[in-house]
Amino acid sequence: MVVADLHVHTTRSDGSLTLSTLPDAADRAGVDVVAVTDHDRVHPSLDGPLTTRDALTVVHGIELRVEADDQRLDLLGYGLDPTAELREECDRIQQNRRERGMRIVECVEDRLDVSLPVEPRAGLGRPHIARAIADVSEYGYQEAFEELIGDDCPCYVAREVPSFERGRRLLAAACGLVGLAHPFRYPDTEGALARCARLDAVERWYPYDRAVDTELVENAIARYDLVPTGGSDAHDETLGRAGLDAAAWERVRAEIV
Repeated sequence: MVVADLHVHTTRSDGSLTLSTLPDAADRAGVDVVAVTDHDRVHPSLDGPLTTRDALTVVHGIELRVEADDQRLDLLGYGLDPTAELREECDRIQQNRRERGMRIVECVEDRLDVSLPVEPRAGLGRPHIARAIADVSEYGYQEAFEELIGDDCPCYVAREVPSFERGRRLLAAACGLVGLAHPFRYPDTEGALARCARLDAVERWYPYDRAVDTELVENAIARYDLVPTGGSDAHDETLGRAGLDAAAWERVRAEIV
């Protein structure tokens, strides 16, 4: 039974939930704990590593994209107490997000001869742009990614991200627990899991859209003495599609309080 969904996005990045709507969404899913892990952003309304809202335990977290030589990875930090250095890095990343978003929007508008109802801003991600494309063209949300703005597509623009080691160091100084997100979403899963030698945790439970070899993750957990985490990676309002049972959550909680 999932009691803790430790991978959730809000409108602070590219999700649809807010801190006000989070408790009701958690209640509908039967979830007692939620980690807010917005992309490359600190949530200004979470004033501690672990807080409570309407009886819901909320973990302040962050999802940070990093460059690991041959592929880009996402790191999850839990129990966030932001340092000045992490805030500065997030500000730099958000400026790049604005500039990158503007370039993608301009490319799509030129290619489709449309005007997209989206403005470059901090927190802007490709899901926002894909939704805007679906609003004004014959492309659906998924088609926008597959044919226009996804990796290697004609309107794709890469983001500037910190190195794996810099990102890991920034999160380690600000979080109680730092782990690798969704290892089976990378081109080289084994290479991604090898990076866990420098981390505390790995996302063990995740709602992949295909069958995966969970033994690879279990082996990494044993080899590197990792704390297993998990979550739904919710960008909508449906929580609890994956996550931790009570025992697994207590282990995570012990690391971040």
